[in-house]
Amino acid sequence: MGEENLSKHEPSPPASALTRREATQAEIDSLPHVADKVPFAAWAVILAGAAERFTYFGIISPWQNHMQNPRGNGALPGILGLGQSTAVNVYNAFFLFSFLTPTLFALVADLWLGRFKTLMWGLGLYLVGCVILTTTSLPSAIDSGAGVGGLAASLILIGLGAGAVKATFFALLGDQYVQRKPQLEERKDGKRVIVDGSMTLTLMYNAYYWFTNVASLSSIPVTFLEFHFDFWVAYLLAASALAFCLLLFLLWAGKLVKIVPQGSVLPQAARALTCAARNGFKLERAKQSYQKTHFGRTVPWSDRLVDELGRGLIACRVIFSLVVFYLCISQMYNNLISQAGQVNLSGVPNDMIQAFSGVGCIIFGPILQAMYGVLGRQGINFPPIARMTTGFLFCAAAMAYAAGFQQLIYSTGPCFDQPLACDASSGGTVPNQVSVWVQLPVYALMAIGEIFTYVTAFEYAYNKSPKEIKTVVQALTQLTACVASAFGMAISPVARDPYMVILYSCLAGAMVLTAVLFWWRFGNGGRENAEEYTSTRREVLNWHVL
Repeated sequence: MGEENLSKHEPSPPASALTRREATQAEIDSLPHVADKVPFAAWAVILAGAAERFTYFGIISPWQNHMQNPRGNGALPGILGLGQSTAVNVYNAFFLFSFLTPTLFALVADLWLGRFKTLMWGLGLYLVGCVILTTTSLPSAIDSGAGVGGLAASLILIGLGAGAVKATFFALLGDQYVQRKPQLEERKDGKRVIVDGSMTLTLMYNAYYWFTNVASLSSIPVTFLEFHFDFWVAYLLAASALAFCLLLFLLWAGKLVKIVPQGSVLPQAARALTCAARNGFKLERAKQSYQKTHFGRTVPWSDRLVDELGRGLIACRVIFSLVVFYLCISQMYNNLISQAGQVNLSGVPNDMIQAFSGVGCIIFGPILQAMYGVLGRQGINFPPIARMTTGFLFCAAAMAYAAGFQQLIYSTGPCFDQPLACDASSGGTVPNQVSVWVQLPVYALMAIGEIFTYVTAFEYAYNKSPKEIKTVVQALTQLTACVASAFGMAISPVARDPYMVILYSCLAGAMVLTAVLFWWRFGNGGRENAEEYTSTRREVLNWHVL
């Protein structure tokens, strides 16, 4: 199935259906909505995407130890010995870079190669980066001084590859289901239902999110390999999964729906926004009709494009409110790993504990979906803005708990507020006598916050974004995480003992303030628009799949 007319790929009705036709508005409003059958192409993309996420989490999980700790010194594995602050700074620089590159790849996809080919080139760069990281982590390469250069080169290539995935993957997955308009389905048992394409998309994204959380558990075998064998063994396992991902895409390429790039409306959109800025920052005044009536000018963009830009800007305003949320989530991959390394590990790697965030998502995801169903049956509205605000508060609670746990560490010997750094630690081999398992509630709270916020935010952006530039809008949402990484770099000098209690407390306070301001600005006392309610209704129903 190549880059061709999408009408050939419309799903056929299931055997249980007598007829299927486009539904009227009255039928849409009165009949129950159900999801359609997810096509094979979508499941193929989800499976390949899960393999890529296996690689991603497997690669990044050992990095804090890789950069922070020296080789063969103390109880924790390491290679470069750069220290905690520098390691956190490099980590955030990588995230900043990987969240900047999606915009470039989105333009390449829309203007030139298309989503599938752009993704393939990105995955190729990604795999080369993984190979460089693996080979330069070999003992012989480290002894020859290749460790720093190899890490730098791999960070760039992996960042480019991750950027290509972020720019194209969500849109490519959405492309695999082409039936968008609600259809009335009359079944043999006489039941009439609305087959809702939007619900099907939501189901696909939720399935992908669940599979990627399972894939994120790659940090468990990878960190055990790092802890008990060596870094290169861990990276080899992660790189193998990416090779498998590429193989799956190549084998299934003929079965995937690939949209021919139609060009990007971004240049016209930029000109329209500039026109609006020159007219008092009123978007309505950038419309072709307004310019023709008031100034006698003919502009090359349509009124419809301006309307869609307005919808896209609403989504961007909401998404850009996630800066502090992303900053808190990023603590799982650096500072919280260092925190776990300061206590009694009971024989497990310090960078394995963060895998429990993925476990939490796997466990709590279906529970929260069931909760949505109960609320929906009771007629209680729990729309996207409310869900995201709730997620912010759970994330704040996670940071507050991390601050309390850090204070417990500082209050316990042998090294108190200088863990692993005093003489009593016997050269960094004796940690403060607190169990690492006390840290687990941090990851449980963050998992719940991520479920409430992350999936909702990306669905919100996809539904609100203009049809012609969904890839670009999805890429621009990554700039929120980019800004968060920049803030992470700014505060990295204080990411060291004995200041970690203050750092976690400030993050908790900033997250609470964000939740309050977010609800005040967008929640509006619960008076959210009908489109947001429809999105929630789809999520309530999307587990009732035919």
